[in-house]
Amino acid sequence: MNVVNSEHRQVIIIGAGSAGLTGAIYAARANLNPLVIRGPEPGGQLATTTEVENYPGFVNGILGPELMQHFEAQASRFGAELRYGMITSVDFSQRPFQLFFDHEKTLLADAVIVATGASPNYLGLDNEKRLLGHGVSSCATCDAAFFREQEVAIVGGGDTAIEDAIFLTRFCAKVYVIHRRDRLRAAKILQARAFAKEKIGFIWNTLVEDILGENEVEAVLLKNIETQEIYTLPIAGLFVAIGYRPNTKIFQGWLDMDSKGYIRTLCGSTHTNIPGVFASGDAQDYVYRQAATAVGTGCMAAIDAERWLESQHQVSVSRGDKWGKLADSQE
Repeated sequence: MNVVNSEHRQVIIIGAGSAGLTGAIYAARANLNPLVIRGPEPGGQLATTTEVENYPGFVNGILGPELMQHFEAQASRFGAELRYGMITSVDFSQRPFQLFFDHEKTLLADAVIVATGASPNYLGLDNEKRLLGHGVSSCATCDAAFFREQEVAIVGGGDTAIEDAIFLTRFCAKVYVIHRRDRLRAAKILQARAFAKEKIGFIWNTLVEDILGENEVEAVLLKNIETQEIYTLPIAGLFVAIGYRPNTKIFQGWLDMDSKGYIRTLCGSTHTNIPGVFASGDAQDYVYRQAATAVGTGCMAAIDAERWLESQHQVSVSRGDKWGKLADSQE
């Protein structure tokens, strides 16, 4: 093992979103001196979100970047180190595990928590990124309430798109489903439910060419791929539901994953197929993808890691109050 220019930590957390920072809080309180590698998108998806109204504890909502600042400050308060940079590759063949930091330095870890999250697929339009959080969204569950009694559109034809379209009808006056094909890929039962909703309209064989609006979404420019007709559809919001991709590429060949790249964990835990490596947040959750659930698995990963290290006789601290009185009372 090449340990030249290396640094050894008990716990290294890869990712600084909701899951990673929660893991850092718990690991730091367990005296594990965790190192958090922030990655290319510190704060995760919440860092690009405007108002967050569905995270517990904030009655009037909170801005996504502000919420993540609270997470970071709390992790730092307990002694977690947050470091800018990226893990570019890993070697899990032996312990301590090797993590290669920015292609230059080798980090050694007794335990690793993967919290690299997932990234929504977007259309790749210039105005899409500019208006993200200002009418463009990839999370109907998060943002539907901002469009009460307004007309919106959702792009996609799979299960997620149709589930989101149905959900949006609870809030919106009209929901247009824009799909590039002439039929949906969603499950038949979801299709039946969507077709039965008067609020949902379908725009077939159509691509979104552009998103219009100066400071917020005002309309989309559409193109029918059969007739080549180009026209404008006025809407207040555009939801993109063309899938997510977990940020797990560097773990391929090491960790068990499903066909889409989500890391498989043992039922009821965050343990992966490699003892000492734990997965949390959207890197392993393809169902819920919420900040609240990411926080839960981040907490679980830190506790799983601490208990695993104890079983390997690599930590000797007593449990004390590190998990908090409620957690102790339930053991």
